[in-house]
Amino acid sequence: MAITTAASRLGTEPFSDQSPVELRPNASKEDIERVIAAVYRQVLGNNYILASDRLTSAESILRDGKNTVQEFVRQVAKSELYKSKFFYDNFQTRVIELNYKHLLGRAPYDESEVVYHLDLYQNKGYEADIDSYIDSPEYQSSFGENIVPYYRGFNTQTGQKTVGFSRIFQLYRGYASSDTSQLKGKSSRLAAELGRNSASVVVPPSGASSGFSYVPSEKGVTPNSTFGGAGTFGKEGRLYRIEVAGVFGAGYPSTRRVNQAVVIPYEELSSYFQRVVKQGGKIASVKPL
Repeated sequence: MAITTAASRLGTEPFSDQSPVELRPNASKEDIERVIAAVYRQVLGNNYILASDRLTSAESILRDGKNTVQEFVRQVAKSELYKSKFFYDNFQTRVIELNYKHLLGRAPYDESEVVYHLDLYQNKGYEADIDSYIDSPEYQSSFGENIVPYYRGFNTQTGQKTVGFSRIFQLYRGYASSDTSQLKGKSSRLAAELGRNSASVVVPPSGASSGFSYVPSEKGVTPNSTFGGAGTFGKEGRLYRIEVAGVFGAGYPSTRRVNQAVVIPYEELSSYFQRVVKQGGKIASVKPL
């Protein structure tokens, strides 16, 4: 099933015509290597890994036909490599978001799912929590023993809530993006939304063909620059907070686009808007202070 006719604009085009990666009986060496690479890409959130980081023993067991893809996924998710990237330095709510994305291919549907995994981790520990995803009926019906997990959240499927479609875009930021290099860093993407039981709008990844996407600043985040000095009101006595997206950032590479927020006096608005346009950006928000 095609994800959507707007796949190119939403950044999901790489998945629209892609079949799930499956380890079939009598698979060739090339097929097995493709499965291993797909598991690392999915479970490790598209992070680059060094040869020294690979789980060589687990790979060998899979190559010898003594393990299933499901068990290999389990070993990667329980590894120190996975913990170092996603567990040790993140708040537990962010860990749960990533576990849902990596192991079930979707975003959490509601706050009760987060609470369930918080309690499970507190009472039974990390490994039991990972097992709860991989041994779930949902995992079994979606992937079975030999299909590599993939992003199911882009498709409408039986038993899948439609709210998962918009929420997966809070977690997925483009085919070339990794889960350790996103704009919002280690903060939870869905905690507030799940707490309110609300649905977010679809925010396309920055790499989508539209060339523009905007993720609002976190509440209370201080603007990264001010014009005229902090506390300077200018002749009109009014300050405005401007949020812009897609401007060319300084340094290499020259094509790097960034989002930023500034506070400037009224009389500098026009010149600032012109500068943003020249830098290829867009004005996302203008608010008086």
